[in-house]
Amino acid sequence: MKALAHAGLVVLGALVGTAGALVQGGWFPGGLLLALLATFFLFYAGLRATGSHLGILSAGAGWLVAVILLSRGRGEGDQLFWGGLADLVYVLGGMSLAVICATLAVVPQHHGPARPLDK
Repeated sequence: MKALAHAGLVVLGALVGTAGALVQGGWFPGGLLLALLATFFLFYAGLRATGSHLGILSAGAGWLVAVILLSRGRGEGDQLFWGGLADLVYVLGGMSLAVICATLAVVPQHHGPARPLDK
């Protein structure tokens, strides 16, 4: 079941990376903010859904592969990233958000009643 969740996060990461690449260039500056927010929530959802930092790694791997493939361009000269400021902020900001989410502590879930620490 966990493998399915991680595979889903990889696919979702690729979708968010592709959508973010399209939105950040099309609706600057609001699209850039929207793309970075979606990227942050993807990484944070990966952390919360799996309960470990591997969820961030899975989502981040899909996001990074999509962004790298889209930045390569084609032989005809078609590409989504042209090296402008918004493109760099999206790529570097997305990687920074992954690191920020990776440093967040996973809060353990308590399933029993609360009790005093001194007993």
